[in-house]
Amino acid sequence: MQKRSGMKVTPIKEKDAEKRGRKASKETRQLQLIEATIDSLAKRGYSETTMADVADGAGLSRGIVNFHFESKEKLLVATLQFMSEEYSVHWRNALAKGGDDPARQLASVVASDFDRAICNKRKLAAWCAFWGEAKSRPTYQALCGARDEAYQNVIIDICKKLKTDGDYSFDATATALGLSAMLEGLWLRLMMGTEDVTRESAHFAACDYLASVFPKHFSREALPAKKTA
Repeated sequence: MQKRSGMKVTPIKEKDAEKRGRKASKETRQLQLIEATIDSLAKRGYSETTMADVADGAGLSRGIVNFHFESKEKLLVATLQFMSEEYSVHWRNALAKGGDDPARQLASVVASDFDRAICNKRKLAAWCAFWGEAKSRPTYQALCGARDEAYQNVIIDICKKLKTDGDYSFDATATALGLSAMLEGLWLRLMMGTEDVTRESAHFAACDYLASVFPKHFSREALPAKKTA
């Protein structure tokens, strides 16, 4: 067999490293664009956000945006998926911190909703932008619906356990729905900023609700500090 001189043979490990580097670079670039999209949604709203705005916000060329996402719709779907996964990981981690105690689990999950990492005006505004479009966009409904269903099922399960343990007379499903609606309403008030509502006072209100519904598991004496704007 004739030997080929001058040919550079790249070791397999080195090739794998190059592939990982390209992948990491791609993921990093896409995350930059998604973060810039969240910024634009918070600043301009859904309809006014453009690919050019995102490119400028990320400090990248418009060609880079087109290369990674091809269209505004694909970019927005990726952004919503990112936010949904981020929220899901956040509350699931909070749930795990509660151990096997349903009261601790519920307290931890509720508290996580007001963590600055996800509960800030920038991300709340982006969520509201997507909520406003979800009714007419099946893809958005599917992404938000899957997240909401998983979350709601966990809350219902916790409420059922607390009902049995405390011998309460409420309907567990209705109570879980009411709690979820209250948390979403507090998020909306925080985003609107029209009242003296802070993350701390919103968390206080949610915990006060827990003490009202589950008096054998939550005490008003142990409520978190209430801080107004």
